[in-house]
Amino acid sequence: MKHFFSILLIIFFFSCSNDGIVRNPYLQELGFRFDMNLNLPLYSSLTNLGSVVFIDNTGIGNRGVYVIKSGFDQLRAFEASCPNHIPNECSTMTLSGQNVTCSCEDYEYSLFTGQLLNRPDDGKRYYDMLEYRATQSGNVVLVTN
Repeated sequence: MKHFFSILLIIFFFSCSNDGIVRNPYLQELGFRFDMNLNLPLYSSLTNLGSVVFIDNTGIGNRGVYVIKSGFDQLRAFEASCPNHIPNECSTMTLSGQNVTCSCEDYEYSLFTGQLLNRPDDGKRYYDMLEYRATQSGNVVLVTN
């Protein structure tokens, strides 16, 4: 019986794993909350599919946040700093349609999915965009981390 508990304890310790989330070592995951009223002209374009708004208020993300209307009832919010290096003078990504580009290496990301579109095939680890939570209640969108 003593060996049974020892084996059970060993199995318990070795069967534990992390939650499967890979943290980006380049970007801090800052806590923030930002409300957008879709009745205001600044954010009203988010009622149209594929429309993007850039929020560059201080304290919202590392370098700001891009919000896109990606589906009938779906909004997505992503960090504006390139996820594949430490934030610097060229790491704030620029908007081009529904994609954003990092001018440091010309990495291009989709705002519909957050994925790196031109991922180099060099065997190194590359990160997709850091996504924040965007929830809509009526005409108010809450973006949080």
